[in-house]
Amino acid sequence: MSQDKKDWYKDAVLYELYVRAYRDSNGDGHGDLLGVIEKLDYLKDLGVDAIWLLPLMPSPLKDDGYDVADFYNIHKDYGQLADFKLLVDEAHKRGLKIIAELVLNHTSDEHPWFIESRSSKDNPKRDWYVWSDSDKKHADTRIIFTDSETSNWTYDETTGEYYWHRFFSHQPDLNYDNPELRAEVKKIVKHWLDLGVDGFRMDAIPYLFEREGTNNENIKETHDYLKELRSYIDEIKPGTFLLGEVNQWPEDTIPYFGNGHDEMPLLFHFPIMPRLYKAVAEGKRGSIDWIMARTPAIPESCQWVVFLRNHDELTLEMVTEEERAFMYDHYAPEPRMKINVGIRRRLAPLLGNDTRKIKLLNSMLMTLPGTPIIYYGDEIGMGDNIWLPDRNSVRTPMQWNDSPNTGFSEADSLYAPVIADDDFGFKKVNVAAQEADPDSLLHWMRQLIKVRKEHSALGRGQFEILLSENQAVLPFLNSHEQDVVLALHNLSDKRQKVNLDLSRFAAQSLSDCFSGEQLATASQQTGLELKPYEFIWLSIG
Repeated sequence: MSQDKKDWYKDAVLYELYVRAYRDSNGDGHGDLLGVIEKLDYLKDLGVDAIWLLPLMPSPLKDDGYDVADFYNIHKDYGQLADFKLLVDEAHKRGLKIIAELVLNHTSDEHPWFIESRSSKDNPKRDWYVWSDSDKKHADTRIIFTDSETSNWTYDETTGEYYWHRFFSHQPDLNYDNPELRAEVKKIVKHWLDLGVDGFRMDAIPYLFEREGTNNENIKETHDYLKELRSYIDEIKPGTFLLGEVNQWPEDTIPYFGNGHDEMPLLFHFPIMPRLYKAVAEGKRGSIDWIMARTPAIPESCQWVVFLRNHDELTLEMVTEEERAFMYDHYAPEPRMKINVGIRRRLAPLLGNDTRKIKLLNSMLMTLPGTPIIYYGDEIGMGDNIWLPDRNSVRTPMQWNDSPNTGFSEADSLYAPVIADDDFGFKKVNVAAQEADPDSLLHWMRQLIKVRKEHSALGRGQFEILLSENQAVLPFLNSHEQDVVLALHNLSDKRQKVNLDLSRFAAQSLSDCFSGEQLATASQQTGLELKPYEFIWLSIG
């Protein structure tokens, strides 16, 4: 893959990495930046191209770093700015790119800006946050963290007014109507670009502005500012990777691409994710057909980003009430598995540790339109700990080997316990064991990523879901220039036969992308058979 292209991200595979959980280099029980450097060769061997680092900045860690207390430095547990620069340099030596987290919407209530802002009504920083003498404003705005917050306003006794927050009450929202604040955000962006980052994952961008009479999501002023910020970034470092977190329906997400060159080049496709799980649970393709039909075309220069799991709950915000009930019933039978409007479990436990299903979903991830993200540990089938609070259930130490503390740390006490149960415990599930087993999930994931990169159609191709009478089989067709890949997925626990109209490719061979074996010849009625939960990638030509 050529990474000197401005749109290198179209061919890329991303890896989401929680620094605290990855590798502790100094024995204090917390992962750190120097520990990540120790594992860069592992990531290079996995085949990923870019590493998205979860929040690194100083923070009281009430929300795992999304409550930022200083936008210009590194949390002491993770190291220093010099360590970060070294990580960037070492990653670049290996052809890996570094994506940093940029929390735009809010700060910690312990940030010096907010301490000043709440100190008096006439403080110069007062207008850097959103204040009101009433908690009745913006009544049409939904509450996001339904398990912990009853209002988007919190009363502050110091000045007798309320401050606005879309997330936790300890995360006051910044006021983007203030020009000084907007200018400061640009300084922050330049600071990290000067340190060498290749881009940003931009957190919670639909909520930057507030306007009475709206639901305060996706409003014009937010788009205007993102265009302003994109223009500024393009002046400093053209081609910077910018991934926007917009957990919305496709029609509300699309505007964040702008005209293709003036807003976000990449956006998550949130609504497809839960429907992948639903389709496998039901054994039929209807939910995926429905959401992809509802997904409009995007500018050619832009890209969706797709994922199976991440550091947050498996969000069920962008599903119907009926779909949400189904997902809870099937994937979260115990109350502790739920949080907010979602499910706090990892990929392998969600799928009952069924390797067939794990591979099937990863195949769909790699053949859907967009750039795929792998969440750390999912490449070895790590488990979760639903007895930990909040979303920490899926943020446990990376399992490197079967030694005490699983090779993550030499400390006596860790930031979180390692997983030690019978099914997913580190004695059984770890990198070293899977390195030694050629049939392991890790080796299979490496091969999956390798084969994906051999086909420009997967990432750059025109995507199409083919019609078939058999609703248990889901065929994805990706075409780019002379490269055409047909990926078929059996969503059911039974052997399935499918007939596809491939007359447009008449007489061309269908060869297995992994083995090279010719399996069939394209025709008007091309018949194929799949085992339970099997997938096949076919190169046409």
